[in-house]
Amino acid sequence: MMILNTISQLNSIVDQAKREGKSIGLVPTMGFLHEGHLALANAAKEENELVIMSIFVNPTQFGPNEDFQTYPRDLKRDTQLAESAGVDIIFAPSVEEMYPENGGISIKAGRQSEILCGASRPGHFDGVLQVVTKLFHIAQPTRAYFGQKDAQQVAIIQTLVRDYNFPLEIRSLPIVREADGLAKSSRNVYLTEQERSEAPAIYEALIKAKEEFLVNRNANAAIELASNHITRNSSGKIDYIELLAYPDLKEVTGDTNHFLLASAVFIGKTRLIDNIIFSFEGETANV
Repeated sequence: MMILNTISQLNSIVDQAKREGKSIGLVPTMGFLHEGHLALANAAKEENELVIMSIFVNPTQFGPNEDFQTYPRDLKRDTQLAESAGVDIIFAPSVEEMYPENGGISIKAGRQSEILCGASRPGHFDGVLQVVTKLFHIAQPTRAYFGQKDAQQVAIIQTLVRDYNFPLEIRSLPIVREADGLAKSSRNVYLTEQERSEAPAIYEALIKAKEEFLVNRNANAAIELASNHITRNSSGKIDYIELLAYPDLKEVTGDTNHFLLASAVFIGKTRLIDNIIFSFEGETANV
Protein backbone atom coordinates (compact mmCIF):
# COMPACT_ATOMS: atom_id res chain seq x y z
CA MET A 1 0.00 0.00 0.00
CA MET A 2 1.25 3.47 -0.89
CA ILE A 3 0.78 6.60 1.21
CA LEU A 4 0.70 9.75 -0.90
CA ASN A 5 0.61 13.32 0.34
CA THR A 6 0.54 15.39 -2.84
CA ILE A 7 -1.93 15.80 -5.65
CA SER A 8 0.79 15.40 -8.27
CA GLN A 9 1.79 12.01 -6.84
CA LEU A 10 -1.78 10.78 -6.98
CA ASN A 11 -2.32 12.25 -10.45
CA SER A 12 0.61 10.20 -11.73
CA ILE A 13 -0.76 6.94 -10.33
CA VAL A 14 -4.30 7.67 -11.54
CA ASP A 15 -3.09 8.57 -15.05
CA GLN A 16 -1.26 5.24 -15.27
CA ALA A 17 -4.30 3.32 -14.02
CA LYS A 18 -6.50 5.05 -16.57
CA ARG A 19 -4.08 4.17 -19.39
CA GLU A 20 -4.27 0.54 -18.27
CA GLY A 21 -8.08 0.66 -18.26
CA LYS A 22 -8.37 -0.04 -14.54
CA SER A 23 -11.49 0.81 -12.56
CA ILE A 24 -10.89 3.06 -9.56
CA GLY A 25 -12.80 3.02 -6.27
CA LEU A 26 -12.56 6.09 -4.05
CA VAL A 27 -13.37 5.99 -0.33
CA PRO A 28 -13.36 9.57 1.02
CA THR A 29 -12.85 9.72 4.81
CA MET A 30 -11.72 12.09 7.52
CA GLY A 31 -9.76 9.28 9.14
CA PHE A 32 -9.94 7.74 12.60
CA LEU A 33 -11.28 4.71 10.80
CA HIS A 34 -13.90 2.33 12.15
CA GLU A 35 -15.75 -0.71 10.83
CA GLY A 36 -18.04 1.48 8.73
CA HIS A 37 -15.11 2.91 6.79
CA LEU A 38 -13.62 -0.55 6.38
CA ALA A 39 -16.92 -1.88 5.00
CA LEU A 40 -16.71 0.85 2.33
CA ALA A 41 -13.12 -0.15 1.55
CA ASN A 42 -14.08 -3.82 1.30
CA ALA A 43 -16.88 -3.01 -1.12
CA ALA A 44 -14.56 -0.84 -3.19
CA LYS A 45 -12.02 -3.69 -3.29
CA GLU A 46 -14.65 -6.12 -4.56
CA GLU A 47 -15.83 -3.81 -7.33
CA ASN A 48 -12.65 -2.07 -8.53
CA GLU A 49 -9.09 -2.84 -9.55
CA LEU A 50 -7.55 0.11 -7.68
CA VAL A 51 -8.79 1.40 -4.32
CA ILE A 52 -7.90 4.90 -3.11
CA MET A 53 -8.83 6.03 0.37
CA SER A 54 -8.52 9.71 1.17
CA ILE A 55 -7.82 10.68 4.79
CA PHE A 56 -8.35 14.41 5.16
CA VAL A 57 -10.03 16.37 7.93
CA ASN A 58 -11.60 19.01 5.74
CA PRO A 59 -11.65 22.45 7.41
CA THR A 60 -14.20 23.97 5.04
CA GLN A 61 -17.01 21.77 6.37
CA PHE A 62 -16.49 22.80 10.02
CA GLY A 63 -18.14 25.83 11.54
CA PRO A 64 -16.27 28.32 13.78
CA ASN A 65 -17.40 26.64 17.02
CA GLU A 66 -17.11 23.04 15.85
CA ASP A 67 -14.48 20.40 16.53
CA PHE A 68 -12.01 20.78 13.65
CA GLN A 69 -8.99 21.17 15.94
CA THR A 70 -10.01 18.34 18.26
CA TYR A 71 -11.39 15.93 15.64
CA PRO A 72 -9.67 12.57 16.35
CA ARG A 73 -6.66 11.85 14.17
CA ASP A 74 -4.38 8.79 14.09
CA LEU A 75 -2.79 8.24 10.69
CA LYS A 76 -0.57 5.37 11.85
CA ARG A 77 -3.59 3.41 13.11
CA ASP A 78 -5.60 4.34 10.02
CA THR A 79 -2.80 3.10 7.76
CA GLN A 80 -2.77 -0.31 9.41
CA LEU A 81 -6.56 -0.65 9.21
CA ALA A 82 -6.73 0.51 5.59
CA GLU A 83 -4.04 -1.94 4.54
CA SER A 84 -5.90 -4.79 6.27
CA ALA A 85 -8.99 -3.88 4.20
CA GLY A 86 -7.05 -4.07 0.92
CA VAL A 87 -6.70 -0.36 0.21
CA ASP A 88 -4.05 0.24 -2.45
CA ILE A 89 -3.39 3.95 -1.88
CA ILE A 90 -3.95 6.30 1.03
CA PHE A 91 -4.15 9.91 -0.05
CA ALA A 92 -3.43 12.01 3.04
CA PRO A 93 -2.80 15.60 1.93
CA SER A 94 -2.23 18.63 4.14
CA VAL A 95 -4.69 21.50 4.25
CA GLU A 96 -2.13 23.59 2.34
CA GLU A 97 -1.94 20.93 -0.38
CA MET A 98 -5.70 20.79 -0.84
CA TYR A 99 -6.32 24.54 -0.52
CA PRO A 100 -3.18 26.39 -1.65
CA GLU A 101 -5.14 29.39 -2.90
CA ASN A 102 -8.59 30.89 -2.55
CA GLY A 103 -9.86 32.34 -5.79
CA GLY A 104 -13.20 33.26 -4.28
CA ILE A 105 -15.29 30.71 -6.21
CA SER A 106 -17.69 28.81 -3.96
CA ILE A 107 -20.06 25.87 -4.31
CA LYS A 108 -23.54 26.21 -2.82
CA ALA A 109 -25.28 22.98 -1.84
CA GLY A 110 -28.77 24.46 -2.26
CA ARG A 111 -32.18 23.46 -0.92
CA GLN A 112 -31.20 20.00 0.33
CA SER A 113 -28.57 21.54 2.59
CA GLU A 114 -30.89 23.94 4.42
CA ILE A 115 -32.66 21.31 6.54
CA LEU A 116 -31.69 18.54 8.98
CA CYS A 117 -27.97 18.94 9.80
CA GLY A 118 -27.69 21.92 7.50
CA ALA A 119 -30.18 23.96 9.52
CA SER A 120 -27.81 24.17 12.47
CA ARG A 121 -24.57 23.91 10.47
CA PRO A 122 -24.79 26.65 7.81
CA GLY A 123 -22.14 26.22 5.14
CA HIS A 124 -21.30 22.67 6.20
CA PHE A 125 -22.50 21.01 3.01
CA ASP A 126 -20.94 23.72 0.86
CA GLY A 127 -17.63 22.59 2.34
CA VAL A 128 -18.48 18.94 1.78
CA LEU A 129 -19.19 19.57 -1.90
CA GLN A 130 -16.01 21.62 -2.21
CA VAL A 131 -13.81 18.78 -0.98
CA VAL A 132 -15.58 15.94 -2.79
CA THR A 133 -15.47 17.90 -6.04
CA LYS A 134 -11.72 18.25 -5.63
CA LEU A 135 -11.32 14.58 -4.72
CA PHE A 136 -13.43 13.47 -7.69
CA HIS A 137 -11.23 15.48 -10.06
CA ILE A 138 -7.98 14.36 -8.43
CA ALA A 139 -8.77 10.63 -8.11
CA GLN A 140 -11.05 10.32 -11.18
CA PRO A 141 -12.90 7.38 -9.63
CA THR A 142 -15.15 4.95 -11.42
CA ARG A 143 -17.12 4.65 -8.18
CA ALA A 144 -17.09 6.60 -4.91
CA TYR A 145 -18.23 5.04 -1.63
CA PHE A 146 -20.14 6.70 1.20
CA GLY A 147 -21.85 5.43 4.33
CA GLN A 148 -25.59 5.83 4.73
CA LYS A 149 -25.15 7.23 8.25
CA ASP A 150 -24.65 10.59 6.56
CA ALA A 151 -27.81 10.15 4.50
CA GLN A 152 -28.28 13.86 3.84
CA GLN A 153 -24.68 14.13 2.66
CA VAL A 154 -25.14 11.16 0.32
CA ALA A 155 -28.30 12.66 -1.15
CA ILE A 156 -26.59 16.01 -1.76
CA ILE A 157 -23.55 14.38 -3.37
CA GLN A 158 -25.82 12.27 -5.58
CA THR A 159 -27.55 15.47 -6.70
CA LEU A 160 -24.19 17.10 -7.47
CA VAL A 161 -23.05 14.13 -9.54
CA ARG A 162 -26.36 13.91 -11.40
CA ASP A 163 -26.86 17.62 -12.10
CA TYR A 164 -23.26 18.37 -13.06
CA ASN A 165 -22.58 15.20 -15.03
CA PHE A 166 -19.69 13.84 -13.01
CA PRO A 167 -18.58 10.63 -14.77
CA LEU A 168 -18.76 8.32 -11.78
CA GLU A 169 -21.14 6.19 -9.76
CA ILE A 170 -22.02 6.97 -6.15
CA ARG A 171 -22.26 3.83 -4.03
CA SER A 172 -23.98 4.12 -0.66
CA LEU A 173 -23.64 1.33 1.91
CA PRO A 174 -25.80 0.61 4.99
CA ILE A 175 -24.90 1.93 8.42
CA VAL A 176 -22.54 -0.28 10.41
CA ARG A 177 -23.63 -0.49 14.04
CA GLU A 178 -22.35 -1.57 17.41
CA ALA A 179 -23.95 -4.65 18.98
CA ASP A 180 -26.41 -2.41 20.88
CA GLY A 181 -27.42 -0.51 17.76
CA LEU A 182 -25.36 2.67 18.09
CA ALA A 183 -24.15 3.81 14.68
CA LYS A 184 -20.38 3.58 14.27
CA SER A 185 -18.83 7.03 14.28
CA SER A 186 -15.39 8.52 14.79
CA ARG A 187 -16.99 10.91 17.29
CA ASN A 188 -18.16 8.07 19.55
CA VAL A 189 -14.77 8.27 21.29
CA TYR A 190 -15.91 11.58 22.79
CA LEU A 191 -18.61 9.83 24.87
CA THR A 192 -18.09 9.16 28.55
CA GLU A 193 -19.00 5.72 29.88
CA GLN A 194 -22.39 6.99 31.08
CA GLU A 195 -23.08 8.82 27.81
CA ARG A 196 -22.12 5.72 25.81
CA SER A 197 -24.66 3.68 27.79
CA GLU A 198 -27.38 6.20 26.90
CA ALA A 199 -26.55 6.61 23.20
CA PRO A 200 -28.35 3.46 21.91
CA ALA A 201 -31.65 5.14 22.83
CA ILE A 202 -31.36 7.11 19.58
CA TYR A 203 -31.56 4.07 17.31
CA GLU A 204 -34.19 2.48 19.55
CA ALA A 205 -36.30 5.62 19.13
CA LEU A 206 -35.96 5.56 15.34
CA ILE A 207 -37.04 1.91 15.21
CA LYS A 208 -40.13 2.68 17.29
CA ALA A 209 -40.98 5.70 15.13
CA LYS A 210 -40.60 3.71 11.92
CA GLU A 211 -42.93 1.00 13.22
CA GLU A 212 -45.46 3.60 14.32
CA PHE A 213 -45.42 5.31 10.93
CA LEU A 214 -45.76 2.07 8.96
CA VAL A 215 -48.87 1.18 10.96
CA ASN A 216 -50.63 4.55 11.27
CA ARG A 217 -49.05 6.72 8.53
CA ASN A 218 -48.87 9.61 10.97
CA ALA A 219 -45.51 11.37 10.80
CA ASN A 220 -46.14 13.69 13.75
CA ALA A 221 -47.10 10.78 16.01
CA ALA A 222 -44.03 8.83 14.94
CA ILE A 223 -41.71 11.75 15.64
CA GLU A 224 -43.32 12.41 19.02
CA LEU A 225 -42.86 8.76 19.95
CA ALA A 226 -39.17 8.93 19.07
CA SER A 227 -38.67 12.18 20.98
CA ASN A 228 -40.33 10.81 24.09
CA HIS A 229 -38.20 7.67 24.00
CA ILE A 230 -34.96 9.64 23.81
CA THR A 231 -36.07 12.01 26.57
CA ARG A 232 -37.10 9.19 28.90
CA ASN A 233 -34.07 6.98 28.28
CA SER A 234 -31.19 9.42 27.99
CA SER A 235 -29.95 12.86 28.90
CA GLY A 236 -29.87 13.66 25.19
CA LYS A 237 -30.81 17.07 23.81
CA ILE A 238 -32.61 16.65 20.50
CA ASP A 239 -31.42 18.82 17.62
CA TYR A 240 -33.96 17.35 15.22
CA ILE A 241 -36.00 14.27 14.37
CA GLU A 242 -37.62 14.47 10.96
CA LEU A 243 -39.35 12.26 8.40
CA LEU A 244 -38.75 13.19 4.77
CA ALA A 245 -38.95 11.73 1.29
CA TYR A 246 -35.65 10.20 0.20
CA PRO A 247 -33.42 10.94 -1.62
CA ASP A 248 -34.90 14.31 -2.67
CA LEU A 249 -35.37 15.38 0.99
CA LYS A 250 -38.76 16.95 0.33
CA GLU A 251 -41.87 16.79 2.50
CA VAL A 252 -43.65 13.46 2.59
CA THR A 253 -46.75 13.30 0.37
CA GLY A 254 -49.24 10.62 -0.54
CA ASP A 255 -47.02 9.67 -3.47
CA THR A 256 -43.85 9.20 -1.42
CA ASN A 257 -42.40 5.70 -1.74
CA HIS A 258 -39.09 5.97 0.12
CA PHE A 259 -38.58 7.64 3.49
CA LEU A 260 -35.74 9.01 5.56
CA LEU A 261 -36.29 9.09 9.31
CA ALA A 262 -33.31 11.09 10.55
CA SER A 263 -32.13 12.43 13.89
CA ALA A 264 -29.38 14.46 15.49
CA VAL A 265 -29.02 14.34 19.26
CA PHE A 266 -26.48 15.83 21.65
CA ILE A 267 -25.38 13.28 24.24
CA GLY A 268 -23.29 15.42 26.53
CA LYS A 269 -21.21 17.58 24.20
CA THR A 270 -21.20 15.01 21.41
CA ARG A 271 -23.58 15.44 18.50
CA LEU A 272 -24.67 12.02 17.19
CA ILE A 273 -26.57 11.52 13.95
CA ASP A 274 -28.51 8.44 12.89
CA ASN A 275 -31.22 7.50 10.45
CA ILE A 276 -33.34 4.76 8.95
CA ILE A 277 -34.27 4.61 5.27
CA PHE A 278 -37.33 2.52 4.53
CA SER A 279 -40.35 1.98 2.29
CA PHE A 280 -44.00 1.24 3.01
CA GLU A 281 -43.22 -2.45 2.67
CA GLY A 282 -41.08 -2.06 5.76
CA GLU A 283 -37.90 -3.06 3.92
CA THR A 284 -34.79 -0.94 3.73
CA ALA A 285 -35.14 1.23 0.65
CA ASN A 286 -32.53 0.66 -2.03
CA VAL A 287 -32.04 4.19 -3.36
